[in-house]
Amino acid sequence: MSEQQTKDVFDPKTMVMMHKMFAEGHPGFQEYRFEIVDVSKGKASMRLPYNERFVGDRSTGSLHGGIITLLMDTVGGLCAMSAIQKMSPLATLDLRMDYLRPTTQGVNVIAEVECYHITSSAAFVRGIAYEESEAKEAVAHMAAAFMLNTKGPNLLKPERFSSVEEAK
Repeated sequence: MSEQQTKDVFDPKTMVMMHKMFAEGHPGFQEYRFEIVDVSKGKASMRLPYNERFVGDRSTGSLHGGIITLLMDTVGGLCAMSAIQKMSPLATLDLRMDYLRPTTQGVNVIAEVECYHITSSAAFVRGIAYEESEAKEAVAHMAAAFMLNTKGPNLLKPERFSSVEEAK
């Protein structure tokens, strides 16, 4: 897909496919196992499957706040890309997290984010992380700003994240 086609055409399924390609090439995403739930113009959601490795409080099994922040930052970036309708390098300028309560042991977390304002150089998003259950009880709230069109890896062409060659 050419850059011009990417700018002019927004297809949520293509967006999910491109993000999946990027995630499969990124060691961090493989480790965290984030799953895209939905992507539409200016909105995105992801799931964090419960994993005992990310527990912050061993006595309750509650997840560490850092993994919730990483989830919110990641889905916020995907949301910003969906708002500008292209996969593009961007940078987190500001991220505010409010933790509302601990998570429940064994329960997945869903993060839903929307882009509420966009300029030529920044996207502003807000979202909620909640436990995946019928009650959808919120565990955290976030607000963030992302700088658009930054220098960074071409997300349409997975590359090694290090230009240093391995020693032979």
